[in-house]
Amino acid sequence: MIFQDPMTALNPLKKAGDHILELLIRVRGMKKKAARLEAIELLKMVGIPSPEKRVNQYPHEFSGGMRQRVLIAMALACNPKLLIADEPTTALDVTIQAQILELLKKLQKEKDMSVMLITHDLGVVATLCSRIIVMYAGMVMEEGMAHEIFYEPKHPYTKALLNSIPRVDGEKSRLKPIKGSAPSLKNVTQGCPFSDRCEFAIDKCFEMVPEYKNFSATQKCMCFLAGGGDEIDG
Repeated sequence: MIFQDPMTALNPLKKAGDHILELLIRVRGMKKKAARLEAIELLKMVGIPSPEKRVNQYPHEFSGGMRQRVLIAMALACNPKLLIADEPTTALDVTIQAQILELLKKLQKEKDMSVMLITHDLGVVATLCSRIIVMYAGMVMEEGMAHEIFYEPKHPYTKALLNSIPRVDGEKSRLKPIKGSAPSLKNVTQGCPFSDRCEFAIDKCFEMVPEYKNFSATQKCMCFLAGGGDEIDG
C-alpha cells in the first residue's frame, strides 16, 4: 500500500533503504546482503537517481516527490498483485503529480498488477483509472467504466462532482458547488446518504436506501430517479 503522507508513513530515524530492507527480509525472506542490492534496484526502478547513495539517506533528505517514490518502492518490495494507492499525489505540485501518475501506470504494466486508487481528484482518476467506483458516506453511489462515469453519469452525486470541476474550455461560468456538508458517519440517515444534499430528492429518498439499477454490463447506480427520464439531467 502507498500511504497518503510519506512524512508520517516513513520513520524519520530510519534510512530509506532500511525501510525497504525490513520488508524484503521479513516478507520475502531474503538475506541482508541480497536485500540491500534489491532495495537499490527498487529505488532505481521508481526513478530515484543515484540509488546506491540515496539508500543510505534519511526521509528528511528527500523531496516530497522522492519520498513518495520511496513508499512506492516499499510497496513493490512485497511483489503485490494489488497495489492500493491512498491519495498518492496529495501535497505534490502539478509537475510531480504527473510524474508519480506516469510512474504508477508504467509499473502497473511492467508488473502486471492491479492498482486501486483512492482519491477525490477526478483529474487523477481520468489519468489513471479504467474503472471507477463513486462512494459517498461509505456507500457506493455509482460504478462503471471510466468513459461511462465521465460521459454518461447517472447518479446526482456523480453529476454534481463533474459539474464542480473547473474548466478552461467553453464559456466562462461559475463553479457549481454541492450544497450542504458531508454527513457524520456517527448519525447515518435512514434513506439515501446523499438525500440531504441532493437537489432532486423525493420523499422516499429520505425513507429508504435505493436498490442498484444496472444500465449496462459494467455500469450500475443507486438512485430512484436515475434512468427514469429527464428528472436529474444536467
